[in-house]
Amino acid sequence: MKKSKWMKGVAILAAAAILAGCGNGAVDSPAEEQPSEAVTEAPAPEQEETSKEETPKEEAVKEETMSDEDRAAEVAALIDAIYVQERTDDTDAQCEQAKAAWDALTDAQKELVEGESADPDYFGRDTGDASKDDPLNADGIGEKEILVVSFGTSFNDSRSEDIGGAEKAIAAANPDWSVRRAFTAQIIINHVQARDGEKIDNMEQALERAVANGVKQLVVQPTHLMHGAEYDELCAALENYKDKIDEIVVAEPLLGEVGSDASVINDDKKTVAEAITAEAVKEAGFDSLEAAAKDGTAFVFMGHGTAHTAKVSYSQMATQMQKLGYDNVFIGTVEGEPEETACENIIEAVKEAGYKKVVLRPLMVVAGDHANNDMAGDEEDSWKSMFTDSGAFDSIDCQIAGLGRIGAVQDLYVAHTAEALKQLVGARAALPDGEYDVKFTTDSSMFKINETLNDMAKLTVKNGEMSVHISLASENIVNLFPGSADEAQKSGAKLLEPTKDDVKYSDGTTETVNGFDVPVPVLDAEFDLALVGTKGKWYDHKVVVSSPEKS
Repeated sequence: MKKSKWMKGVAILAAAAILAGCGNGAVDSPAEEQPSEAVTEAPAPEQEETSKEETPKEEAVKEETMSDEDRAAEVAALIDAIYVQERTDDTDAQCEQAKAAWDALTDAQKELVEGESADPDYFGRDTGDASKDDPLNADGIGEKEILVVSFGTSFNDSRSEDIGGAEKAIAAANPDWSVRRAFTAQIIINHVQARDGEKIDNMEQALERAVANGVKQLVVQPTHLMHGAEYDELCAALENYKDKIDEIVVAEPLLGEVGSDASVINDDKKTVAEAITAEAVKEAGFDSLEAAAKDGTAFVFMGHGTAHTAKVSYSQMATQMQKLGYDNVFIGTVEGEPEETACENIIEAVKEAGYKKVVLRPLMVVAGDHANNDMAGDEEDSWKSMFTDSGAFDSIDCQIAGLGRIGAVQDLYVAHTAEALKQLVGARAALPDGEYDVKFTTDSSMFKINETLNDMAKLTVKNGEMSVHISLASENIVNLFPGSADEAQKSGAKLLEPTKDDVKYSDGTTETVNGFDVPVPVLDAEFDLALVGTKGKWYDHKVVVSSPEKS
């Protein structure tokens, strides 16, 4: 299977590093480490002659006599120099130099550009309007920052819609926080900077920017699919900043906790499975997944794949599809890890299931290089070509769309960010100790505080911990639980017991209702509060405690 350009670049760099670090072979020493006689020895006359700088006239003559191939090779070398996973002090200048050299080529010369990683598409491919994208790297951002960290993509439209879509959703849900961006792939950062002049922070730059801006609370929201290698590297990078920023919390990646084996699924995986399938079915023109199955159509979602232990997440997604009854949905990976997700195995699985039409769609946050080339490309080792060449299917269609543009996926990122916000000490101790009048709102007209209180309740802050006392409409709600309905029903769950509150209505009548003291993990943001009624059934709800005013 063909690997994407950035993967080849990383592999080349890794091989070079291994070769440089292995063994004890002779290595040329820097000049300052050479014996003194080697430093002072006069160069031979011919060496002096060849080391002379060329005059402007000589350079002009050389320029005029360069062949098309030489000019293309020169540009290829400049591209290869920035196709690296490490930023240096020379990176900005190298990006400018590579672009200027490319622009100086004729169209015919551009077609000749070829290097270790360079090709005409590096600068020449149209991936959309870069000006529509916001790199989110401004300063003067205040003390509270949400840093959205992505692998990245050089495809402009995908960057704006997929990554930008998630970033905008998180920003809209947290108006009191500054949302900023970081990419972990320097190869991609350099590509975007050289081609489009857009500068995107890498992790180190983003964290240094946060420190320089005086950020005290930092929530890091990865857009990564799982707890894989990229997630591990992100966490490792944050270790160097624990003493520079008061509080750092890392939110869950898209699919949540990994779990021990292929049978372990969770609500996050269910949400993603339902969301991506619904979008694929809709885009394919079917009213339902069942209608697609009757038409003989299967949907294949292609992920990246990984050798990391988190690769079981792909198997878990396949399990989730089965649990949902999505028999015509299959999960594959570019890398073929885990093994059953390799393209040839997916082709056989779809054939055995009897489907004659196939829709390919990326199981990736961003529809970038993998989606456009490894999945939908015209080369013989793309998934589209391999499915076609199998001769087993009547049609192969490709949907180029990342997960980040799907509303339900954006909502899941927002929920993960909200959970991370609850972990901040500063959120729990945002107010001095004392009593406050607050607004208490819920997501349901069936669950609200008593009408006599006009949505107002009493918040108590003691030793940095917050709780709100609410009086309900009646005694029909028996218990509350600060969390989800599923968690409330687990063994050992500590339920909130009611108090008996007397309320007085506008007509002068009084009633005794149930009241509760509810822990408040965060102000001005949703948190989970489950309830159980007299019939013993638990329900999930979201509540918000906001607008505190000193009593």
